[in-house]
Amino acid sequence: MDIKVKIQKFGGFLAGMVIPNIGAFIAWGLITAFFIPTGWFPNEQLGSMVQPMIRFLLPILIAFTGGKMIHGQRGGVAGAVATMGAIVGSDIPMFMAAMILGPLGAFCIKKIDEFLEGKVKSGFEMLISNFTIGILGMVLAIFSFKIIGPIINSATNVAVAGINAIIKAKLLPLLAVIIEPAKVIFLNNAIDQGIFVPLGVQDIAKHGQTIFFMLVSSPAPGAGILLAYSMFGKGNSKKSAPSALLIEFIGGIHEVYFPYVLMKPVMFLAVIFGGIAQAFIWNLVGAGLAGYPHPGSIVSFLVMLPKGGFIKVMLGILAGILGSFSLASFFLKADKSEEDEEMGLSDEINDMLGLEKEDSVLLTEDIDTIVFACDAGIGSSAMGAGILRNKIKEIGLNIKVENYAVDNVPEGIKLVVCHKNLYDRARKNLPKAKIRTVESFLNDPAYDILIEDLKKGEVK
Repeated sequence: MDIKVKIQKFGGFLAGMVIPNIGAFIAWGLITAFFIPTGWFPNEQLGSMVQPMIRFLLPILIAFTGGKMIHGQRGGVAGAVATMGAIVGSDIPMFMAAMILGPLGAFCIKKIDEFLEGKVKSGFEMLISNFTIGILGMVLAIFSFKIIGPIINSATNVAVAGINAIIKAKLLPLLAVIIEPAKVIFLNNAIDQGIFVPLGVQDIAKHGQTIFFMLVSSPAPGAGILLAYSMFGKGNSKKSAPSALLIEFIGGIHEVYFPYVLMKPVMFLAVIFGGIAQAFIWNLVGAGLAGYPHPGSIVSFLVMLPKGGFIKVMLGILAGILGSFSLASFFLKADKSEEDEEMGLSDEINDMLGLEKEDSVLLTEDIDTIVFACDAGIGSSAMGAGILRNKIKEIGLNIKVENYAVDNVPEGIKLVVCHKNLYDRARKNLPKAKIRTVESFLNDPAYDILIEDLKKGEVK
């Protein structure tokens, strides 16, 4: 497995811990935006919920979710108890500790359960089950209190000091050189959930707002790219760009603009320039959000604005759009090549579809569920599943279409659809399934080709 796939899988696992709890993050963000002393409606009593939520509720939810991903309910409990030690042993939000200790606690109890399987006398199962998790939880809580918590605390302080030094040196915009290309190759979850969310939470606890929540989530650079294609593109890329722009900017599904960058690699420079432009303005005017914007749409940004933050945040959004739009427009105008009207953002149809080499055939009558998979299982996969569901409904087939994270697709699924960049992970996790891939989440010929195969009665 190459390094990019490993990082993508790591990012997907991080997202799997954080994204199911986004509702709690939004609740905390709204309480922060409304009721802290500098909020829209300052209220000392209601504002008193902010610190307990950020210090206890959110890290424990993440730890429990991460543990549950490894070993079900018992794993979640073990991970949550282990994380409590780090929380109590530190004076900063322990999100990084939760992302480590949640899975670690679950892994430990899983190995203990495997070791004891078949060795416990009948009638003592519940006693042993409860005490193993209790004893392990105590040991891990002490370990995290004495060791993990202080290590994470020190590492976080170093990271915060480094970021603050970058901000003071006016170099924060240069982070876009790393962030924007990483987003396009599906490493956005690893960066956002692994680095900027923990830093942002701590920043809000001190200042009531943070720039860190905006750097990866901003829809501006992608919107600039899609706007340029809408005006100066050719062929199907121009036709599909307006719909993609609406979905990306309003819906917050960034994945729809990735193919427009990948089909012309020079566009990496455009998204980087847009990212630099927005970060420069935000850093200059002291902009920030009071809560985590998920999905990364303009609607989420507006909901999470701190009091007096509208103009500051919107100036950066506008700068990001204009920055990427101006450079992307220049590249598109300078490109004299013609795009094939029938092209669906890909010339290599077999590669795009991920067709298998062997001659095995999957009969339509044997398919009861099709899964559309993406990195986190919520954004682009939900949209792709919706498109595919409507197409299947039109031809009258009784096939369910569901969406999952690529690493969490249930066993037994026979047909999976995913983005081509996730093909290797899907193949590794589902070696027996048929896997079809798309390159564009909108207007991709892969949808219609799959539908035609289903109508014919077989999927090769």
